[in-house]
Amino acid sequence: MGVAKKTRKFATVKRIIGQRDERLKKNAGKADAQNPQKAKTSGPSKDQVVREVPQMPSSLFFQHNQALKPPYSVLVDTNFLSHTIQRKLPLLESMMDCLYAKCIPIITSCVMAELEKLGPKYRMALRIARDERWERIKCDHKGTYADDCIVDRVMQHRVYIVATNDKDLVRRIRKIPGCPIMNVARGKYVIERLPGAPDS
Repeated sequence: MGVAKKTRKFATVKRIIGQRDERLKKNAGKADAQNPQKAKTSGPSKDQVVREVPQMPSSLFFQHNQALKPPYSVLVDTNFLSHTIQRKLPLLESMMDCLYAKCIPIITSCVMAELEKLGPKYRMALRIARDERWERIKCDHKGTYADDCIVDRVMQHRVYIVATNDKDLVRRIRKIPGCPIMNVARGKYVIERLPGAPDS
């Protein structure tokens, strides 16, 4: 048996962009010079992205939020309540032990709606959320997704501490400067990013 002959492929070259292609930087200006009417009619090019820088609150001194003073307003999330019940912690007393100051737990209507949707498994969390001592805030947006509601509220007013154990929400809140995060860990409440906090 003989060896099978391999046919050589001639002129196999990687395809490259031609020297006169408009996508090259050196040819970008030439194309506009040749077609001045086309350049006028087209709006801002794809390279020039119009960006809007959000106005920072005047209470922020770098990452330090000077608007955060006792009594602290604490926005409570759904799973923070469920973790509190699992660890058998009293909500208000544990917050005050963590911050050494008066705290006002705030529960939005989205968090209440989420707890009601979760059914009988979370009935204890719902009972705690319905307590008369906590402050209630009505939401004016559509839907009952509490994470978006909490992030929007914190972006508008930097006077809240966010109490959550949700990793996705914590990741989103960390991108907002001057917003501390409280979570349940090691059988007690832990505060994060609050300057001058007792445990920090």
